[in-house]
Amino acid sequence: MRPVRSALAGALLATLTLAGCGQTSPATSPSTTSASAATTPSAVGFPVTVEAGNGSVTIEARPERIVSLAPTATESLFAIGAGSQVIAVDDQSNHPAEAPKSELSGFKPNVEAIIAQKPDLVVLSDDIDGIVAALGKVGVPVLLEPAATKLDETYDQITDLGAATGNGERATELAAQMRKQIDELAAAAPKDAKLTYYHELDVTPYAATSATFIGQIYGLFGLTNIADKAPDAAGGYPKLSAEFVAQADPDLVFLADTKCCGQSKDTLAKRPGWSKLSAIKNDQVVLLDDDIASRWGPRVVDLAKQVGEAVQKAAAS
Repeated sequence: MRPVRSALAGALLATLTLAGCGQTSPATSPSTTSASAATTPSAVGFPVTVEAGNGSVTIEARPERIVSLAPTATESLFAIGAGSQVIAVDDQSNHPAEAPKSELSGFKPNVEAIIAQKPDLVVLSDDIDGIVAALGKVGVPVLLEPAATKLDETYDQITDLGAATGNGERATELAAQMRKQIDELAAAAPKDAKLTYYHELDVTPYAATSATFIGQIYGLFGLTNIADKAPDAAGGYPKLSAEFVAQADPDLVFLADTKCCGQSKDTLAKRPGWSKLSAIKNDQVVLLDDDIASRWGPRVVDLAKQVGEAVQKAAAS
């Protein structure tokens, strides 16, 4: 998922679409797989046609010069073993560390700058200023993989990227592994805990309802979202008042604004009326990695594990 301050906050305030180092799952975390650990695939299987957000995209040969203009796509490409094929990523792609970061922008894409990279495939999550058509005019294949609205879309996008890059087998394995790990984490959650929660996107504060991608992750663990009762759902991302949160008094608070805005239990306690929140008094404030909490790629497993652990702790207290 793109960083909250970028894709999610940008999508929050512009398109209201949810736009990702956390702990790993008991099994090997999908997010740790990189191109160096994968077997280089052959060119067999091309040309291939992939159904993406911009329709049917035919890729004639295995791409060797991929440009990724979305942090989630960057994470997924490296996780499926296509990292060695990526020659440039946008300025917000910060994971994995070896990703070839550039000055290319995913928010204000520059056609000439992208073409200068001589890509044989461009992957992005937003068709800003008609970038898909502009690249199509010069014969550059583009995969548009929009922000996922449910987990199945995450798995589909990973397999799309696998097919498009010649890493189909690894991508299928990764998607299956992610699904299995998340299902197991959800199944292990305490039943009938009846816990409420508040997920903070930024200090405004904006939250996310159960109708969003992030809200659905929490829903797997049986949590009740206080933002669902907000007066104005605002497309799934309501702006809550301090009074609203104080009155709802959530059992758990998840902060997705720790890196961008330095938020913590201590900073929350200084907000008017929040020092007596149950989550603060009972030490149930969970610090999330902003990126992991706002991207819909392989590290969503890490997010699910952190949520599961928080639920287990709260239920046992």
